[in-house]
Amino acid sequence: MQRFTGGQGELGSFLQSARSRLSPEEVGLNTHGKRRRVTGLRREEVAQLAGVSVNYYTRLEQGQNRNASPEVLDALATALRLRPDERAHLIDLARSPRAGRMESPTDQVRPSLARMIRSFESGPAVLLDRQTKVLAWNRLATMVFTGYIDLTGDDGEPQPPCLARLLFCAPGARQLYLEWMEEAADLVGYLRLMAGRYPADVELAELIAELDASSPEFRALWSEHRVWDKSHGIRHLNHPKVGPLALSYETLRLPEAPDQVIVLYQAEPGSPTSDALNSLLAGDA
Repeated sequence: MQRFTGGQGELGSFLQSARSRLSPEEVGLNTHGKRRRVTGLRREEVAQLAGVSVNYYTRLEQGQNRNASPEVLDALATALRLRPDERAHLIDLARSPRAGRMESPTDQVRPSLARMIRSFESGPAVLLDRQTKVLAWNRLATMVFTGYIDLTGDDGEPQPPCLARLLFCAPGARQLYLEWMEEAADLVGYLRLMAGRYPADVELAELIAELDASSPEFRALWSEHRVWDKSHGIRHLNHPKVGPLALSYETLRLPEAPDQVIVLYQAEPGSPTSDALNSLLAGDA
């Protein structure tokens, strides 16, 4: 079973994965037509591009060097063509181990923020923590994202879910998300980013282990060591009551609680999706 262990082992795996996705041509290296037995860049090529010795880089990949300076990490990120979220992940993995440190809880929500989420009427709105648990949501969000699974609590109201568990474990998730594999890859990339940032989060580690044990797709995506922090896009759904939905979304981070995010969805005015959301709200669907 794969687990996120943090530290130099994860750093080495991430570096190996990043260099395996690059070709010499992409980084301006001339191989003179020679046949290669490895996929992606060799260690010596990464070392050359980053301006470090091959021995130093090899020890870094093997977890034998814990003293990479910010300058070296920046050079490696540039050599490997890392995006900003991947650079941040590299820095997180290179930090000194924080064994025994407990991460702060992520489920404390300011009442005024919860009220704001619930009162949002332009589209679905959710507040998520770093484990993708829904901490607050509005009425439209419960209608759109629980239309395929029964989350009813003792009070008769839908209970906030963990989106990662629903996406990989709920029977109807693949029917709801029209681009399920893309959604799954994005979510796994986000969880890996959070795991690197919060290596002592026991609840997050348990969630990752649970998904690893229950979903072959999660295991395959997790082994790729990709990270994503997707802040906006369009989510395509197939709601069981109102049919296809195309919802634009924006992700907003809270300065005082950076491990919580607000996701706001909207439909194009006058579009079929807008009509469908209005139908859900009116109870016509």
